[in-house]
Amino acid sequence: MTHALTRLGQWVGWLRRGLGCVVMIGLLMPAAAGTAAVTEPDARAVRQVVEAQLDAFAADDAARAYAYASASIQAQFGDATRFMAMVRASYPMVVRPVAVSFFQAQAELGAPGAVLLPVQMRDREGRLWKATYLLERQTGAGWRISGCVVTADNGKSLT
Repeated sequence: MTHALTRLGQWVGWLRRGLGCVVMIGLLMPAAAGTAAVTEPDARAVRQVVEAQLDAFAADDAARAYAYASASIQAQFGDATRFMAMVRASYPMVVRPVAVSFFQAQAELGAPGAVLLPVQMRDREGRLWKATYLLERQTGAGWRISGCVVTADNGKSLT
């Protein structure tokens, strides 16, 4: 019985991660079709948020990494420990990439206060990844990360 519950728990975890990816893809696909350049101050600010979260991941500072997540992401995971566990399990390439390149942030035309930031990362095994961050301006909190879709990158320009 315990083995069956463990397997069920694993299956539910995989399903939850899979549905999360589908939801994020659904959020980001329309955004990719309707984007525009953001102001230079906003572009710097969103990049600083992503860099700060990557630094927190690299330092194993779950509380600091969680602080850069949007209110909706924080509500979804409930605490920094669960958030960090999800990142380690589902997005290991963002925890300690050996190289990171940022590309031009784009404002979502249909969602005022939302920005997409494409980032290319190289993991410790030398593989390239494209991470597309969705950031939202939150009242009283500034820019916060509300999602990230990571796909294998073919090594060509992300722009």
